[in-house]
Amino acid sequence: MSKALLEIQNLHVRVEEKEILHGVNLTVGHDETHVLMGPNGTGKSTLGYAVTGNPAYSVTSGSIVFDGEDITGLNVTERARKGVSYAFQQPVRFKGLTVRQLIETAAGGAIDECGLCDILSKVGLCAHEYCNREVDATLSGGEMKRIEIATVLARHTKLTVFDEPEAGIDLWSFSSLIQTFQDIRRELKGTMIIISHQERILRAADEVLLLDGGRVSESGTAEHM
Repeated sequence: MSKALLEIQNLHVRVEEKEILHGVNLTVGHDETHVLMGPNGTGKSTLGYAVTGNPAYSVTSGSIVFDGEDITGLNVTERARKGVSYAFQQPVRFKGLTVRQLIETAAGGAIDECGLCDILSKVGLCAHEYCNREVDATLSGGEMKRIEIATVLARHTKLTVFDEPEAGIDLWSFSSLIQTFQDIRRELKGTMIIISHQERILRAADEVLLLDGGRVSESGTAEHM
């Protein structure tokens, strides 16, 4: 097993004709949680999209190595199959698809009532109330965020990038969200990169990186930042 799950070396990324990232280096170990912070427009989401293979974000130089394999040239579907996933700031809605069906799709098979209840309860939702609801506009932004995190729990991917998971989440739910991240790491052995503006999320971090102007300006543990 490679010592690091994710190794990014001298990564340059552009969107259309504008370079956003200018030589980013990042190493994430197995079962670790890294938090990316920094001003708006500094490249945090760009880095997340580059890791997961969004085609709008072009890697012009540098490399992305995942679990010992260079995945720089792989597309988003190929990376997902290898265990890389992205949780959007604004989750996608699927009219006609129920919460149960979405979670079972993420899990790759049927889930019994007990399993569904366990997954949804971890994100503060009652399976009885939500499993047959459609993933459409009737759900609030906060509910959608919780459901998307539930799909992450069901997928058990090796690496998940969370883009501002606190968006649309109230204060009480935010504390539960931090606990969910800790559960993912402890129970599922999942590695996470969390893009956030909230200093409270640092409670879940092994390492914090500050991005400024498309570069890592500072990194270290939460206690030393």
